[in-house]
Amino acid sequence: MSKVTIQKVRAILTAPAGINLIVVKVETSVPGLYGLGCATFAYREQAVKCVVEDYFDPLLHGRDAGDIEDLWQLMNNNSYWRNGPVTNNAISGVDMALWDIKGKLANMPLYELMGGKSRAAAAVYRHADGKTLEEIGENVQKFRDEGVEHVRIQWGGYGGKPESLHRPDAAPDGIYYDPKLYMRNTIKLFEYVRGKMGYDLELLHDSHERIAPIDAVVLAKELEPFRLFFLEDILSPEQGDWFRMVRSQCSTPIANGELYNNPKEWDFLITNRLIDFIRVHISQIGGITPARKLAIFCEQFGVRTAWHGPGDVSPVGHAANIHLDLVCHNFGIQEWSGFKEAAQEVFPGCPELRRGYVYANDKPGLGIDLNEELAAKYPCKTEATRWTQTRLPDGTLYTP
Repeated sequence: MSKVTIQKVRAILTAPAGINLIVVKVETSVPGLYGLGCATFAYREQAVKCVVEDYFDPLLHGRDAGDIEDLWQLMNNNSYWRNGPVTNNAISGVDMALWDIKGKLANMPLYELMGGKSRAAAAVYRHADGKTLEEIGENVQKFRDEGVEHVRIQWGGYGGKPESLHRPDAAPDGIYYDPKLYMRNTIKLFEYVRGKMGYDLELLHDSHERIAPIDAVVLAKELEPFRLFFLEDILSPEQGDWFRMVRSQCSTPIANGELYNNPKEWDFLITNRLIDFIRVHISQIGGITPARKLAIFCEQFGVRTAWHGPGDVSPVGHAANIHLDLVCHNFGIQEWSGFKEAAQEVFPGCPELRRGYVYANDKPGLGIDLNEELAAKYPCKTEATRWTQTRLPDGTLYTP
């Protein structure tokens, strides 16, 4: 057939679950043929939209939609400075959309286009939280009853939510937490859940980078007896060298990568086998093209995938995660937050969760669509993000 060219690149902003989502739509020279991709940077959505429509639309107009690798490199290098979250998410939106188009042209689901399934479905982990140990235990049991065998447990959210803190006078507004109290409570949490549930359930935990590096070493050691499936994001990208100390001190499996943008943030961790799972936010690193390369790179060093899958990933992004999960031999686990009814209406074709496994549909490409008219009924809110304004007891800002 004749060459299929890019005619229009647009960013569609919507928030059917109350979280800002960004989806890129790439329209082609073939009537009715378009692709969708996730570009969700929920806290800088207008900046991503600007890059997509003011820069990528004119850059890509008229180019061959099939040249995905070349177009990825073009978008990455065109701004000269690269590896930032705004540009990477904009690139991702286009990249995923181009893969979606290629799958539609081939009349194949993306997993078939990438070599076929390594497994029938992707195992997921769910999130169990609560104000009390008893409430957390009940929420864990609910997931077990639904067939989920991997559960991430938290007591009061990331870093905990202390009832009171001894703060200085005139301390600034923010989301306060006490790292030492959080660490003590996390050990109590695992003692309680293991005591109630035993060891035939896989447990995970997310520190969300909210403790000092040396405390991350201590926490990983103290959690070792509880046999975690993995301990997530104990160190920020800026503190990657500390993983050497963690690894030398204990055997707790480590997952990291939620905030990674730049390959130099993960290459030495993988080649030195300092982490066990890579859990990047796929749109944050530029989409399916770099994620597929990253997964293959990880496979050579025994590192498994655990792509980031929270509510601030669009259903299009979740679909991309699942297609990669089905293909990659070194798949480990998939984070799963689920879809509210409104999101499923806005995005027909969402992946489906059944008894602890998530399934992609067999439609061509990513297998998911977007109802733009309905999406417009759920506008995004551009405002100062509060939850990332995290502070230590004395008022010092710390990583969120």
